Amino acid sequence: MKKLFKIIWFFTKLGLFFLLLGIATLYVTYKIMEKDLPSVDSIREYKLQVPLRIYSKDGKLIHVFGTKRRSPADIEDIPKNLINAYIAGEDANFYSHFGIDPKGLFRAVWEVITTGHKKTGGSTITMQLTRNVFLSLEQTYTRKLKEIFLAIKLEQTISKDEILELYLNKNFLGHRSYGIVAAADLYYGKTLDELTLAESAMLAAPPKAPSRINPITSPERALLRRNYILRRMLELGYINQNEHDKAVEEVDHAVKHEPAIELNAPWIAEMVRAEMIEKFGDGTYSDGYIVTTSVDSRLQQAAEVAVQKGLQAYDKRHGYRGAIKHINLDINADSQENGEELINQAIDKIAKLPSTAGLQVALVTFVEDESMITRLVDGQDVVIGFESSKWAKPYINNEKVGNPPKTMHDIAKTGDVVMVKRNTTGDFELAQIPRVQGALISLDPNTGGINALIGGFAYSLSKFNRVTQAKRQPGSGFKPILYSAAIEAGLTASTLINDAPIVFDDDKLEAAWRPQNYEKKFYGPTPLREGIVRSRNLVSIRVLDRIGIDAGRNHMLKFGFDPNDIPRNLSISLGSPNVTPLSMARAFSVFANGGYLIDPYLIQTITNQNGDVIYEKEKVVLCDDCEGKLVQLEAKLAQATAAEQALEIQEKAKLTQAKNLELENNTVKNPEKNIESSSEDIAQLDTTIYPPRVISAGNQFILESFMKDVIKRGTGRKALVLKRNDLAGKTGTANEQMDAWFNGYQRNIVTHAWIGFDTPEPMGRAETGGGAALPIWIDFMRVALEHFPTFKRPIPAGVVAAKIDRKTGLLAASNNPDTMLEYFIAGNLPEEENTDNQATEIDDELVDDLF
Repeated sequence: MKKLFKIIWFFTKLGLFFLLLGIATLYVTYKIMEKDLPSVDSIREYKLQVPLRIYSKDGKLIHVFGTKRRSPADIEDIPKNLINAYIAGEDANFYSHFGIDPKGLFRAVWEVITTGHKKTGGSTITMQLTRNVFLSLEQTYTRKLKEIFLAIKLEQTISKDEILELYLNKNFLGHRSYGIVAAADLYYGKTLDELTLAESAMLAAPPKAPSRINPITSPERALLRRNYILRRMLELGYINQNEHDKAVEEVDHAVKHEPAIELNAPWIAEMVRAEMIEKFGDGTYSDGYIVTTSVDSRLQQAAEVAVQKGLQAYDKRHGYRGAIKHINLDINADSQENGEELINQAIDKIAKLPSTAGLQVALVTFVEDESMITRLVDGQDVVIGFESSKWAKPYINNEKVGNPPKTMHDIAKTGDVVMVKRNTTGDFELAQIPRVQGALISLDPNTGGINALIGGFAYSLSKFNRVTQAKRQPGSGFKPILYSAAIEAGLTASTLINDAPIVFDDDKLEAAWRPQNYEKKFYGPTPLREGIVRSRNLVSIRVLDRIGIDAGRNHMLKFGFDPNDIPRNLSISLGSPNVTPLSMARAFSVFANGGYLIDPYLIQTITNQNGDVIYEKEKVVLCDDCEGKLVQLEAKLAQATAAEQALEIQEKAKLTQAKNLELENNTVKNPEKNIESSSEDIAQLDTTIYPPRVISAGNQFILESFMKDVIKRGTGRKALVLKRNDLAGKTGTANEQMDAWFNGYQRNIVTHAWIGFDTPEPMGRAETGGGAALPIWIDFMRVALEHFPTFKRPIPAGVVAAKIDRKTGLLAASNNPDTMLEYFIAGNLPEEENTDNQATEIDDELVDDLF
């Protein structure tokens, strides 16, 4: 017995020795590795990698940027079944261990020793979190030891619920989804509170091997793992037998759900992304910023429809360029099965051809005189009627098309690969991707906020943003800016300018310059108003020549253009500067808002992943005495700053030079009061923008009356279809119809439409601003104006109306039967026709008719 006791005591001491040795070894190992271990305290500031989300001002999702799909959730918002599923599947002792599970670790070690392989995991949820946050995924014993040490430290740093919340939000769960919120949305299109018990268990399946065990990549393996987790939940008492059985029987319906993009605005998304990169660098993609833009989803959708419709209309006017390609279908009429096989093979070949902007690739499988049958990539057969295809005259060039087709055989043949689209009645019709491009930009002239922006026909075909990147000649669309310079220089609306041939000899030109009007006619003495309404080129040239190139150019620069884009020569009178549609919209906002130069912008607010607004666009205020207010606010800021500095001096004086205290008190009168009274004004200074006035209210009023006449009786008459009397604008057509514009506005919305080829070429003789671009503008404004009541601008101080003789432009005599009412800047009226009989009474009806 005594011998047995000695044996037991020997092994006890031996066990204690090895235990102490093990503890000592672990301690020494920890001390050696301690300097290489990251600080777990940083876990409190740890930021989950959350993608950038961009929204319209009315909350529609525009785009998500980021490689990781994640939306964090607070622990209190996570359903209990989901938490229990993870605990049952990953770490049943989570709430009782101190970061590591010794039993689990010893089991894993014993498996390695006895079998050479690890069959069961020994990592706790805390260990998995430390590995995901602090360590790499390398399979080494050193990393495993670090994982153990960090897990113990982490449990002493933050609470169990905080550990679990981080774990559930950070874990990779397959297919770029990180965290349970993203996974629930990806696999089931649900929020957490909508998940069933079976779905919750399925979301707990991927952590073991997320790329291999998930309900999309390997549904069978994932289902086995789900059912194992359900069994463990039953064994641990989290669910009862009935709940278990019902969940096991539930059929899994996981499919891949992509983020629900609610508004197609890819050019806007790219502009925001670029601006965010400038502000936040690479953190843009992972720091969870939410950007709200100034974009109105209703207007953005209207803009997209208008541009695509306008470009396709141009394309139809210039004929059909033929099939995209032809595939030989040698179909034997006696073998329907053989024909189907050939058709399906052909469909496979065309499946990757671009389908965009509502246009779909289709294969022509049968043609007869009055129709053809085409098969879409999805296998659907659709009939295209000849009646809707009569537009498909053969394209020859931009000026010429071939003879009209007589039957469908003149348009297509079996094996042709064509584009088709649904029309407004839901039927399919023949179509083609336009070669021509276009753009539309709409601004709020009061703030500069971008309402809508379309940079081309389809972003998937060309990412080039023609609103911000394409510098094109605006043609006559530039004339209102020139005429504004003329009014400022002292010309009047009734000043007569001779519309007659003119020749300029310039050493810099290869030949003499002989500009012409679009109609190639000359109209003699023309009032300034008619010069812009009728878009007379020779009048514009003489206007600039009269006021001086430098004076005209300097005035144009007031509208925000880059000086490098405005050459110093007479050609600028005809719109030769190369400018972007965005810069034109900014310039015309000056006319819309009464004379102020605003800065266009897209980003309204930026919110971080904690929900804090870290940026908000400043308030924009338009007012004539803004400069005075700004000076006053800046003076108050300087006064407050001086007061703060004086207080600091006083405090130092009290400590070091008591004898100067009286002097300091006499010098600074109640600085605390100064600071307090100025704080509100200083806040206003920091959050308010006062755009500068660049033209007078009178100048703006007269120019707007010109541009209203452009729509009432000039080159913009098509806009009368909108049945509004508060619209103003100007068509623009560059030389040889290489660019077509319509630049127009209502008091509260400025919109510019442009159409042209990316590599400039003539679009065709009839493709002017009024013919090609104005229909796009009309289609957009028809929607945009729905929420804006008619606006009547009051006549500003300093503007007077007087009757003039229609022919001479002089103030009319009272007995003159051929008169009209015209507006003038006070003090700058034309000469009197007859001093004794000059008209002095103003007819209110004539005023209303004029404006």
